[in-house]
Amino acid sequence: MATGQAWFKVPETIRVLLTGKKPANINGKDVILTLIGRIGVDGALYKSLEFAGEGVAELSMTDRFTIANMAIEAGGKNGIFPFDDQTREYVEGRAQKPYEPVAPDEDAQYAETVEINLSELKPVVAFPHLPGNTKPVAEIGTIEIDQVVIGSCTNGRLEDLEIAAGILKGHQVHPRVRCIVIPGSQQVYLDAIREGLVETFIEAGAAVSTPTCGPCLGGHMGILAAGERCVSTTNRNFRGRMGHVDSEVYLAGPHVAAASAILGRIAVPEEVE
Repeated sequence: MATGQAWFKVPETIRVLLTGKKPANINGKDVILTLIGRIGVDGALYKSLEFAGEGVAELSMTDRFTIANMAIEAGGKNGIFPFDDQTREYVEGRAQKPYEPVAPDEDAQYAETVEINLSELKPVVAFPHLPGNTKPVAEIGTIEIDQVVIGSCTNGRLEDLEIAAGILKGHQVHPRVRCIVIPGSQQVYLDAIREGLVETFIEAGAAVSTPTCGPCLGGHMGILAAGERCVSTTNRNFRGRMGHVDSEVYLAGPHVAAASAILGRIAVPEEVE
């Protein structure tokens, strides 16, 4: 603070090579949870996660934001994607200053390469109390829940809400479950109202909040009591993160979260009649 200078170590880079085609029931949350489950919550400690490969084109900007958001859950300093046509389309009209895209050098050196075949991915959840405690939903049996949180900085973009609303439409939240929907920004909130998504959530029995961190960090709007279980699209599930130290948080994407809200247990959309 006195000199105006700070010392930073340039992080090494882990290259995450994405291949294959992304199934319709898979989104960015499944990708990053699968990666963290593979390398661990300290697998990228003081490293940069650089995503590359033909599979990047399979990911929407929403998917990429979710993945980059949770790079820290693997210990990473950041999560970066190549600048492609999708990125350019997103940036145009939003950038307020001139910008210059950058790309890795052809002879860039990597600490290691981790390959993920998107075609092979299955819907997953991260069990308490670590984001790396990842398991496929198909292998976990029956786990009843008390609450579902859809939204936050991790999965609160319009596409996330559209996925959840598409599953909840025409159904009711399970009578034992509290379902809380939290748009990621005021703009997302407005867009969700205009598209009728908020009406769908309310008709299904969910509570729609203004944009906020809410229960994600144990703040408000859904604090868990002892013994309660929550499926959440947020980014962390450490002990006591969302309330009582004896509560449990299961991290998932909007597909699984919405289906779980309807059935009162951790589930996938294919199980919803």
